[in-house]
Amino acid sequence: MLSSIQSSVPRRMLVTSALPYANGPIHIGHLVEYIQTDIWVRAMRMHDHEVYYVCADDTHGTPIMLRAKFEGIKPCQLIQRVWHEHKIDFDYFGLSFDNYYSTDSDENRVLSESIFTALYNCGLIAIRDIEQAYDPAKKMFLPDRFIKGQCPRCSAKDQYGDNCEVCGSTYQTTELVKPYSVISGITPIKKTSTHYFFKLSDPRCETFLRSWIGQLAQQEATNKMREWLGEDGHKKLTDWDITRDAPYFGFEIPGAPGKYFYVWLDAPVGYYASFKNLCDRRGLNFDEWVRPGSTTEQYHFIGKDILYFHTLFWPAMLKFSGYRTPTNVFAHGFLTIDGKKMSKSRGTFINANSYITAGLDPEWLRYYFATKLNSTMGDIDLNLDDFQARVNSDLLGKYVNIASRTAAFLVKRFNACVLDSAMNHPLLIQLRDAIPKIETYYEGREYGRALRQVMVLADAINIYVDEAKPWMQAKDPNNTVALHETCSISLEGFRLLTLALKPVLPRLAKAVETFLSIESLKWADVTVPLSSMRPIRPYQNLMCRIEPKQIDALLFANRQYN
Repeated sequence: MLSSIQSSVPRRMLVTSALPYANGPIHIGHLVEYIQTDIWVRAMRMHDHEVYYVCADDTHGTPIMLRAKFEGIKPCQLIQRVWHEHKIDFDYFGLSFDNYYSTDSDENRVLSESIFTALYNCGLIAIRDIEQAYDPAKKMFLPDRFIKGQCPRCSAKDQYGDNCEVCGSTYQTTELVKPYSVISGITPIKKTSTHYFFKLSDPRCETFLRSWIGQLAQQEATNKMREWLGEDGHKKLTDWDITRDAPYFGFEIPGAPGKYFYVWLDAPVGYYASFKNLCDRRGLNFDEWVRPGSTTEQYHFIGKDILYFHTLFWPAMLKFSGYRTPTNVFAHGFLTIDGKKMSKSRGTFINANSYITAGLDPEWLRYYFATKLNSTMGDIDLNLDDFQARVNSDLLGKYVNIASRTAAFLVKRFNACVLDSAMNHPLLIQLRDAIPKIETYYEGREYGRALRQVMVLADAINIYVDEAKPWMQAKDPNNTVALHETCSISLEGFRLLTLALKPVLPRLAKAVETFLSIESLKWADVTVPLSSMRPIRPYQNLMCRIEPKQIDALLFANRQYN
């Protein structure tokens, strides 16, 4: 693939992460996705592409309604509070949203209604009377997540009413074996209600999806879609119930009193609602980005558990309601802690806020996650011992160490100015030649490969410093030129490493840019070396080591929190 460093053609991209639900805090597993997306967005912005990264809190549904009732507040009060909590966490971890919004917005209501109307007008909405699970004790229909039972496919116990977390099957709530209400614990009864369905089984949807599948970047996603569509040509797609009955917190369906859009309909529409809000504030042409024939690109980063919705329902909804379809959907795996699922009892169900209160540097986690992330849907593990060792070895021992070993000599002996004639040293040419490949790794979401290459280059610079021994050169008045050259080459190498690390470590990169007296780094700056015309500033500590006591404080904070 041609590196976009070599391309002068600007691109226009709309990028989203999945919407966090507004009934609980952000935990460290959520951050895998947001950090993955943010790194990609920052790498794309470093080409001067026009990139907008939007997201929002997912705010509708029965869980929100019930939690607000439990707390004695209105749902709108709950979601406003949680939005602020989420925003604090996301800001701390350096997530560069252009707009972080809410699905409980006028923009989302209008867009959801217009998409529904368009689907209805083209014959893709069916109205049917169905039997639903009803809790007679609570006098309410039970949504999927408030019924549990045995999976009708693999018999796994305590599975939700819409999909099995063990075998991955999706099914109707009424198919559950031995169902029970999560709210009251009693066996629900069946009650008839009129519902609206999106006709995903319509031949038009199947034909479209079979053609659209070819553009997915991930083979695992393509294989899963083929499984859902049926390799033998027989339809396996089922129509999708997009209705929920009152009481419900959400958008009421026009012309259908007491009927509400299911949260999974208006949640993905929330991507567009957040972007529409941004467009209105910045004077952007919304339709120019989201209508068919647009030259813009649209990317969704999601967890593999919601692939079904984002590769079947969402593109079909867009296609037949007059909107462009996604350029690609990128799914990631889950996070384990020390090889196991997150556990409250062990203190490893780590919330973002507890990471913050423990005083841990957010860029430590950004770096560690990046070393693990690739373009597949495989799970990744946060091993806390490895986390400490990797950050200390790579970021402190290999990267920051380069500047700390050489900057003082340059400031004290050479008026803080580099030697211009040293900027074409073979080592620096080697680094510059490697940057375009590193950039392609970022664009391909192969962050682990990118960072392994960066550390290979960091090793090469450290070997050069070790062999040159600037601390010895400084003692010999006959080696003044050699010392100047050593420090200049080392710091230019440090600048190039910073360029390669900037999507992952944006705050540290900004501190380095100030230290080196350079403008904000972009990929094109690979060929713009340090200059004697811009003296560097005195070196100040750029990053601290992780200490074992900080990990202990994190685990203790989570035991307390949970």
